[in-house]
Amino acid sequence: MSSSESFSKKEKEKKKLKKKQDKEQKKEERKNNTDKGKSLEEMFVYVDEYGNITSTPPDPTKKTKINVEDIAISTAKYEANPEDLIKSGIVNFYNTDKGFGFIRDLKTQDKIFFHVNGLIDAVKENDKVTFETEKGLKGMNAVNVKLQK
Repeated sequence: MSSSESFSKKEKEKKKLKKKQDKEQKKEERKNNTDKGKSLEEMFVYVDEYGNITSTPPDPTKKTKINVEDIAISTAKYEANPEDLIKSGIVNFYNTDKGFGFIRDLKTQDKIFFHVNGLIDAVKENDKVTFETEKGLKGMNAVNVKLQK
């Protein structure tokens, strides 16, 4: 039994030594492949006309002149129509004691929360209403809720 323990110890020592040698070898490889000490020109990379990275500088004869005034960086202005902001839906749930409820939007079928403070007309469940939405703490809230005529 003592011989197997000594064999096991020898194997562990071999593994330790092998690990140490591998670590030293990797350290030497990193040291040899480092970018330190290279000149600035050796560290430059270029992008060709197709967007690929290359080590050769671009050909100055292929250079094209671009007028700065021709560059347009902007987004189209969005003017919201007041009719787009007003949505219609059906009161899906309304708790009069707690003063809140949910409206199911007729177009998107989303449930939108509303509070009694956002009501213009008195509503009850299954009433058709028109409303506007605004961003709340937990999602979209319906405001200016009116009965649909």
